[in-house]
Amino acid sequence: MEMVFHQIATDRGCQSYLIGCKETCTAIIIDPELSQFERYLAIVTREGLRLHYALDTHTHADHYSATQEIAEKLNLPIIMHNASPAPFVSMKVDDGEIIRVGHLRLQIMHTPGHTADSMCIILPDRVLTGDTLLIGATGRTDLPGGNPDQLYDSLFNGLLTLDPELKVFPAHIYNKRSHSTLREEIESNPRLQKKQRREFIEQMRTLNLKMPEHLTEALRTNLSGGKTIEQLISEASDKIPFMSLEEVHKRITKGLEDTILLDVRETDAFTQSHIPEAINLPRGQLELRVNDMLPDPTQRIVVYCEYGKISTLATATLKELGFTHAVALDGGFKSWQENSYPITGAAAHS
Repeated sequence: MEMVFHQIATDRGCQSYLIGCKETCTAIIIDPELSQFERYLAIVTREGLRLHYALDTHTHADHYSATQEIAEKLNLPIIMHNASPAPFVSMKVDDGEIIRVGHLRLQIMHTPGHTADSMCIILPDRVLTGDTLLIGATGRTDLPGGNPDQLYDSLFNGLLTLDPELKVFPAHIYNKRSHSTLREEIESNPRLQKKQRREFIEQMRTLNLKMPEHLTEALRTNLSGGKTIEQLISEASDKIPFMSLEEVHKRITKGLEDTILLDVRETDAFTQSHIPEAINLPRGQLELRVNDMLPDPTQRIVVYCEYGKISTLATATLKELGFTHAVALDGGFKSWQENSYPITGAAAHS
């Protein structure tokens, strides 16, 4: 049988794997990352495959999983280990079980330690090790759910007992390599040279690694199914029109007339400096004061903030409230200043 195998990497080293059965045109995506969603779909289309499953090898703490978005848009089951606490998982698996993808057989090996729900995926000539085993390293055990004692057993009494010629494809790679082998890791991986349980555990407890960026948000969204801030902003931007900096500057020069320029930054920032003719209604007070500040729901309202993100959310909110002619400034006050457009306020007169 012919296996389709694609390794998709992000700039930060996250690795996703698209595995398909050429004969049956079925496929599974493993450890998908949210920023690569469109890329996965493009590969599937190019290969003539149809995704049947989305799988996470563990609960990720350093990036945003795309399993929920893929599952929702393509109506797929989400697969995780039975120990996963995520409420959105529709198909839970355990050690020794098999996932069938066409004629392919993907065997599950439960490998707790990095997280309680960590698992590896075994294929005839390779193993997807998630964050249990990395090239030249192992998964860390100092994040929520980590346990160095469990990781020792998962490695030395589990994963490392497999065929040493199996290729190793981890969920993160921090160099230019694409994979390694179990033999190579056993012989040269520095963390695996501590073969005694006590030495290994002590090593893991004293690594003193830097905490991942977006740790709290990644865990929150990957555990609960909630949305990231970037998702909220992206969804809001899909629902609203924008107006360029140049167009707003031209309209101010000619006179705004039927247009209201709405600054949704905090009052202190507005008082310090703002775009001429703007009025101030902080985003946190928008719903409570909108009727008093904006009595005409048919009037054009151009909304801006410091960087263009809060204003995108505020404009979408205004649309939902019935302000049908609300638009967001494409950019923010920072970009307005960088273009040397006029400002007013305390800073402009000091």
